[in-house]
Formats: sequence, structure tokens, C-alpha cells
Amino acid sequence: MSGKAFFIDTTLCTGCRGCQIACKQWNQLPATKTENWGSFQNPKDLSFYTYKLVRFSESIGSDGKPVWYFFPDQCRHCVEPPCKEMPEDPNAIIIDQLTGAVLYTDKLKNESSEDVRDSCPYDIPRTEPRTGYIAKCTMCVDRVQNGLLPACVKTCPTGAMNFGDRDKMVSMAKERLAEVKSKFPKATVTGLDDVRVFYLLADEPAKYHEYAFAPVKPRGIDRKTALKRIARPLKELSKEWQMLHKLAS
Repeated sequence: MSGKAFFIDTTLCTGCRGCQIACKQWNQLPATKTENWGSFQNPKDLSFYTYKLVRFSESIGSDGKPVWYFFPDQCRHCVEPPCKEMPEDPNAIIIDQLTGAVLYTDKLKNESSEDVRDSCPYDIPRTEPRTGYIAKCTMCVDRVQNGLLPACVKTCPTGAMNFGDRDKMVSMAKERLAEVKSKFPKATVTGLDDVRVFYLLADEPAKYHEYAFAPVKPRGIDRKTALKRIARPLKELSKEWQMLHKLAS
């Protein structure tokens, strides 16, 4: 499979959040107001202005001691993105031919942000309430197309973030999994078959994040969306009929 991919080795992640800040800087995203909500994770969730978030989860290990799980959350850039099926305009969400990056356009402003977000198995898209625009990670496609690494990968000090041709990232992920299995028997790599962001996790995915792993299946058109798509042209026809009736009378 062609295109690019990320391989994120969480066994090397220290939760420094350098990738999170680099993403903000490159995309010129403003800071968001935060509050103490009982976690070192900051901010609390992704937003229209936060494309990447290092999630912090604390658990108790088999030895009774606390264990930290760090999870750099971002768009997975699905090979067959379910979100692309939701907009009426087929060009509202596009796939970059060189990288495979799933890119949102301004045309999404006219679409249902709730439908787009609900279609994502990883709960990634976020909306700007005042404007209706929807945003997420772009894979730094502007950097990649000019021979540069994504900002988050460039700034990672431990080698947890990796990026390159998808087949090479798949091979790297499998090799690294074999290396760490002796130390982390439950280790697994998520998403090798259907996304462009793979995670090496030392433990069960649910310990990292509710949406750390989910199978990606094209949704098709559900009943609610189908009715909505039918209703809109009928509404326009109704307007035309009223106009003709008015002219005729």
C-alpha cells in the first residue's frame, strides 16, 4: 500500500508533550484556556485548536505500583475514512494522492459537524462553534510534500514518533514489537491494516484511551443521513413549486 504513515512507539514516550507543542506552533494554533481537572494531561481533550494531545492515564501494575500510560492522540488518517462518506459534497473531504492524508476543506462548514464526528471511530474531528468549521491533524502535508518530517516527528526527543513510507513503517512496527515482547508480553501494534497511524502499546489499548483502537469500517449511509439527504432536495423543489404557483396565479 502506497503513501505515508506514522509509527508511534509509546514504550519510548515520556509524556514530554513536545509533539503537542510543535503541532501548535507549526499550525499557528492559539493556546486554549485550561483548568485543573485532576490530571497531568493538559488540555483535557482535543479541540478545533488542538490537533494533537498526549493523553495521560494512570493505572496500577501487577506489583501494586502506579504505571503511567502516555498516548499521543491524533487523526489516524484512515485508508478508507468513514468520515469521507458523510458530506453531501464529495470534495468536502479529500485524500492527498501523494501521502494518503485525509484533509478537511472549508466546504465542510455547510455539513453537519455532529455527523462527521460521529462517523469517526476514534472521535477525532472537532468544530469551531462560532464558524462551523471542522479541523483535525493534517499530517503536516505541506511539510511532507516539501521533503520535511511532520512537526511532531521532527521534535520528538526519544524516537517515539516515526514517519515515512507506509510499508517501511509497517516493517518497523513489527520489528519493534518483536523486540519488546519479552519485556511487555501484552504488547501489541494497532491499526496496521486500515490506518496510517500505528501505535505500539505495552498493554491493553483500553488502558491508554477509550479510542486507542477501533476497527475501521466504511459506514455506508445510515437511515438518518439518507433521510436528511432526501429532504434537502425536496425542500428546494418545494420552494421552486411555490414560486411557480405564485407566478401562475
